[in-house]
Amino acid sequence: MKVKVLIYAVIIVLFVCCKKADAVYAEDRAVDCKVSEPSYASVDTTAVEAVDTAVVAAASLSTSSGEDKMDLVEPTKEESIESKIIKSGELRYQTDDLQKTYNQIQAAVKKYKAIIKNDSESNGDYELSRNITIRIPNENFDAFIKEISKGVSYFDRKNISSQDVTEEYIDVASRIKTKKVLEERYFELLKKANKVSEMLEIERQLSEIREEIEAKEGRLKYLQNKVAMSTLDIEFYKPVAQGSKATVSYGGRIGNAIVSGFNGISNFFISLLGIWPVIVTLVVLFVLIRKRFKRKNKKDATEN
Repeated sequence: MKVKVLIYAVIIVLFVCCKKADAVYAEDRAVDCKVSEPSYASVDTTAVEAVDTAVVAAASLSTSSGEDKMDLVEPTKEESIESKIIKSGELRYQTDDLQKTYNQIQAAVKKYKAIIKNDSESNGDYELSRNITIRIPNENFDAFIKEISKGVSYFDRKNISSQDVTEEYIDVASRIKTKKVLEERYFELLKKANKVSEMLEIERQLSEIREEIEAKEGRLKYLQNKVAMSTLDIEFYKPVAQGSKATVSYGGRIGNAIVSGFNGISNFFISLLGIWPVIVTLVVLFVLIRKRFKRKNKKDATEN
């Protein structure tokens, strides 16, 4: 009986001890969870901040890229209103009166505010001709050709061409605007730079950007000039009989030949003056050699 009571007492003690151990273990787990919660919270907070930073950066990047795109698109919208066309032409035709035809062209030049760029005449064996290069305002190009074509039976050669440079014009204008924006940003960086090396590098970049801007502006001005003023090459001629090219009399030709011969002699003596050291050296050598031969001849005569 005593043994059974003792066994029951030991079992009860063991059961109570297990309950206490479970309670202690539960308290330890609760403490561990409380301690670990802040770390999880801090991790979540850091992740959120990183995501927010990424979002802000992406938003700023998209905004800046959007602004750049707008910079590139805006000139397109503006310039697409009017096409940029370079017109040019080439005419060749026969006329019975060179001076009358030239006067007709001069009147058209004044009427349509054109400019004569080149004017040359030629006298061939079979024809007398005149070549004129004219710059005409683009809007008056067709009317000018129609004006000078009056009285022309046919054209030996008539080439009229148009080149659409709208796309290139817009592209060059857009690049200039973009480069100028980039230049302004570099100027801002230059103001904030503290080191000499940084200043030198920024100035080098600015120099390259400025060269690119000037090159693009030069190309843009060239296109603007070509678009504003069209070019027309005109050649008109009058046939003549073979051999009628010479308009100078026979006596005049003789006089010209005499003058030409005198000029040739003058040029010859002038060219000799340019090599006078060589001439003097040759004369001295000739005199020395001649004296030597004379002495030798005298010596031979004395011995004989």
